[in-house]
Amino acid sequence: MGRRSFAVHDVTEVLIHWQAGRPLREIARSLGVDRNTIRKYIALAASLGYQPGEPRLSAREWAAVVAEHAPSLADPAQRSVVFTEIRGYHEDIAAGLKTNTVTTVWQRLRDERGLRASLRSFRRYVAHYLPEQAKSAQPTVLRDDPPPGQEAQIDFGYLGLWHDPELGKARKLWAFSMVLSYSRHMFIYVVTRLDQQAWLRTHVAAFAFLGGVPQLLVIDNLSSGVLRPDRYDPQINRGYAELAAHYGVLVDPCRAGSPKDKPRVERPMSYIRDSFFAGRSFDSLDEINRAGATWCLSVAGERIHGTTRQRPLDLFLREEAPALRPLPAQPFEIVTWTQGKVARDCHVQVGHVLYSVPYRYIGQTLAVRLSESTAEFYLDQELVKTHLRSPDGRRQTDWNDYPPEKARFFQRNPDWCRAQAELLGPAVSQVVAALLAQHALHHLRQCQGIISLAEKYGAGRVNAACELALAYGDPAYQTVRNILRQALEGQDPLPLATGSPTAAAAGAYLHGPDQLFAADIPQKEDHSNG
Repeated sequence: MGRRSFAVHDVTEVLIHWQAGRPLREIARSLGVDRNTIRKYIALAASLGYQPGEPRLSAREWAAVVAEHAPSLADPAQRSVVFTEIRGYHEDIAAGLKTNTVTTVWQRLRDERGLRASLRSFRRYVAHYLPEQAKSAQPTVLRDDPPPGQEAQIDFGYLGLWHDPELGKARKLWAFSMVLSYSRHMFIYVVTRLDQQAWLRTHVAAFAFLGGVPQLLVIDNLSSGVLRPDRYDPQINRGYAELAAHYGVLVDPCRAGSPKDKPRVERPMSYIRDSFFAGRSFDSLDEINRAGATWCLSVAGERIHGTTRQRPLDLFLREEAPALRPLPAQPFEIVTWTQGKVARDCHVQVGHVLYSVPYRYIGQTLAVRLSESTAEFYLDQELVKTHLRSPDGRRQTDWNDYPPEKARFFQRNPDWCRAQAELLGPAVSQVVAALLAQHALHHLRQCQGIISLAEKYGAGRVNAACELALAYGDPAYQTVRNILRQALEGQDPLPLATGSPTAAAAGAYLHGPDQLFAADIPQKEDHSNG
């Protein structure tokens, strides 16, 4: 008869049969125990004064007797070679169970410390010696598995605090997880923010890791992916809709507050937190994600899944990978969508940047599409304005977005005035240069006014008027305008103006030569004598 390990309940059963008066041969045949073993424990009971017959002890009473007088039977570590090996890791096990589950502690000791004991033996050891630290399993919800390549379930879960060596402080981390519903093959990606950029970036990384795209994505009602949670008609974020269209995948948001709609990704979140992250340290976010990809292949992918009873990576490579849709030839451009209201100054604030849009949209709320290089503004589906992306704290203004009469002053700056003056003639250029040299901002309107006179009088007449104004030393807008109104631009300057300081103050004949020496100039009355 082969040897087998004996425990308290085994000896108790032998002693109950013996006390009932059964012969040793029948006990051995009924319980499958060697007769020499039975004799050993019967001798122990007899030495303690117990005999067959009445009064009989209950199983609990016999167990107490055996535990007291045969402690090696009550202590599994003293009767099991496997437990003896596990006991050598007792302190490591106790420390690991503070942050991780029994399975993760066993897996790490096996992979990193060379533990040879099976998971079942390891669980028995923990249940006997560390029952208060063993974490109980959570109930699961069974659902029918979809065909290979049809469905992936997605979730964001809080991972834990991580000390960022670069910033010197703790940061919260979240784990994006995508689980293929058929094979249970998994991908994780760790981020520090739950925004649209992170949501889209994690999807792109997941499809690249899998080497293909499933037909359907079952997602949670996150604001990053869904704008309005609704049981029957959820509104998908426009950036996420662009990603779905690019990869040719359907998006099916689950019901708000209904984790049973995506149980395959809800259950692994605690496994990810425990097996991958808890109790480990990393130097950078990139290192975390590289380690995450490795963990998905070498640990999560190689475990025997509790439902399928197969290794997820093997099942994925054999049956599900061929069923995935191929990746698009062109990479996906990650964009984010937001909204902004057009203020009365014709600008929309997007983050910390102001962008101008045409003034007719003042008061409207526009959808804003932000890519790496551009900012596009939409009213419903109509594109109303496009800007190049600007750094934070800057302003992007197109003066054409303002009404002409409002934007003219700001649009026609000193450089514009100099350039236009050169086109109208050398005298105009000289007048504009003289005005701007005195005080550019103060005389800017005068320069704009002189240039605008060409629209009514033509470039030739304006240039001639500027020559006459320069001759009399009064290059001002009113002087040039009055010369043109009186049609004096073709006349030669009077001798009075030549070298005469009085001429410079005479207003350049603003009322014409006929009025210069008029006899009816009113005289001041003399009231000195009363």
